[in-house]
This record gives sequence, C-alpha cells and structure tokens, in this order.
Amino acid sequence: MDAKIKKRELTLAISDFVIPTDDVPQEVRPAIKHWSQMVDYWAVDWDFKDDTFHNQWQSYRTRKNPKLELSTKHEYLDPGKYTVVIKVIDILGNDTTKTLNVDVE
Repeated sequence: MDAKIKKRELTLAISDFVIPTDDVPQEVRPAIKHWSQMVDYWAVDWDFKDDTFHNQWQSYRTRKNPKLELSTKHEYLDPGKYTVVIKVIDILGNDTTKTLNVDVE
C-alpha cells in the first residue's frame, strides 16, 4: 500500500498484491494477467476509532465492470492524527488488513 499525504489530502494506492500460486485454482490461473486481478474488493475506513471498521470508501469488481480502482483520495477537514484501516479481499475471499497512522496538518 502506498500512502501520500499532502496538506489534508491522503492518497492511497495498492501497488502490489500476491496470493500464493498454489492457492489459486488451476483453472483460474491462465485468466490472471495482472496482480490486480487477485483483488476482488478493497475498502477504507479513513478515521478508525479502535472499534468497528466503517466502510467509508470501496472499490469492487463486477462481471459487468471487472476493472478495479487501484487508488483513492480523501480530504480531512480537520488537522490531527488519524488511524486509517484498509481491507483487501482477494478472489478467494481472504481478508487482509493494513493499518496506517497519518498526521494531517
């Protein structure tokens, strides 16, 4: 996960994602041409409060629209320290979580 903060705007981008090849069904492997096809869905809680994850932004693929957004931006209204939680769900249904601490000016 790449994170860049500029004043009060935070940009997040998924730069890579890996699932062990042996975990991916053999009939699915030939269809995967880019690592991003391993991600089914990702979501962000921009201000996690050490309780329940609040899905405040998400990108997911559908059959009609299989393209996944790989980056997102959020502008904070107030300066301060924020905890950001990112959840990534892969094509096998596994959930991976990343936590970032962000200082906003």
